[in-house]
Amino acid sequence: MIAVSIPSQLIAYTDGATRVMAEGATVAAVLDDLDLRFPGLKFRVVDEQDRIRRHMRIFVGPDEARTVAAPVGGGDQVLIFGALSGG
Repeated sequence: MIAVSIPSQLIAYTDGATRVMAEGATVAAVLDDLDLRFPGLKFRVVDEQDRIRRHMRIFVGPDEARTVAAPVGGGDQVLIFGALSGG
């Protein structure tokens, strides 16, 4: 199982949980697993072309995942968060 940290702007989809468990060998598979239990969550993180949205960041361990094809290993932690913007 993979521990996934959920950002505050998405906890409405996880019934307030900031940390959930998921399965999958890639970021895409982890997001698919989460979306089965928390419908709508994946669409807030990736777009229609399965690209990580510009305002979202995903880390697998200490490394930023640039695509949803990024591998996830057993015991890895996945961090999803919304990028800050402004001037």
